[in-house]
Amino acid sequence: MFTTLSPTRPALPNDLFSAINDLKRELNAIILAHYYQDADIQDIADYLGDSLGLSRQAAQTNAEVIVFAGVHFMAETAKILNPDKLVLLPDLNAGCSLADSCPAPEFAQFKAQYPDHLVISYINCSAEIKALSDIICTSSNAVKIVQQIPRDQPIIFAPDRNLGRYVMEQTGREMVLWQGSCIVHETFSEKKMVQLKIEHPQAQIIAHPECEPPVLRHADYIGSTTALLNYCQDSGADTFIVATEPGIIHQMQKHAPQKTFIPVPGMNNCACNECPHMRLNTLEKLYWAMKNREPELILPESTRVAALRPIQRMLELS
Repeated sequence: MFTTLSPTRPALPNDLFSAINDLKRELNAIILAHYYQDADIQDIADYLGDSLGLSRQAAQTNAEVIVFAGVHFMAETAKILNPDKLVLLPDLNAGCSLADSCPAPEFAQFKAQYPDHLVISYINCSAEIKALSDIICTSSNAVKIVQQIPRDQPIIFAPDRNLGRYVMEQTGREMVLWQGSCIVHETFSEKKMVQLKIEHPQAQIIAHPECEPPVLRHADYIGSTTALLNYCQDSGADTFIVATEPGIIHQMQKHAPQKTFIPVPGMNNCACNECPHMRLNTLEKLYWAMKNREPELILPESTRVAALRPIQRMLELS
């Protein structure tokens, strides 16, 4: 009897950090990572940031290869801004529940019902949705961008209803909202958050504007991921109850090691406050992506060109 051996992937290097740094020099690559990535990926990244910061970095880099440790729409944005560069995403299945909640064909029909409306889309959307938009925004600049639009100009805001609702409250503007949401930010338990506040009465509650209104109404501070990080460093408080994806807590602890950060749990004692898509990327996958120069993020040129204009408008208005 003959046995056929299945081909196996070569063994990983003993020191992945060193091997990745070697590949980075060999490829003239830059590693961009979101705050919601695993701690190891955050620590190896050349640039760590939220969606706005990552977009700016992608637009400015001179690297020949962009390795994007984030989710699909983030790598798409890097490719939109860098058509001639190799953009790698360690796991192509790293999608986004919010982006998935806004399919392009359905949104095109929705948009057609409001022909006189300007479309502002949160960057957490697909390249196809960006191509249907007039301006892109992030949670860092959404309020600022909407405030620059003439008040007599009606607006469609997509895809996140919670961020849209928050922007409406902050600006006093009425907007037509697409009813999308993020599975992470909509599952925080208000009841458990209040219980944490009872247990830690001196703690401040900080929350991302993608959270549901019952969570936001308890927050001492609401802001983008970077804004939350900066707030924790500058605040006189020493304990924070954090209502956003807990990957950011790694950076909070690094920047303010003397302070305490408590993640708000989900509703069912699960790890649903961790983004399952972000966590698909691992240090091992990052290494293999650079080693093999795949998987590569590829976009149709017509989609890329159409999506570029609203991103450029965002960068101009920011």
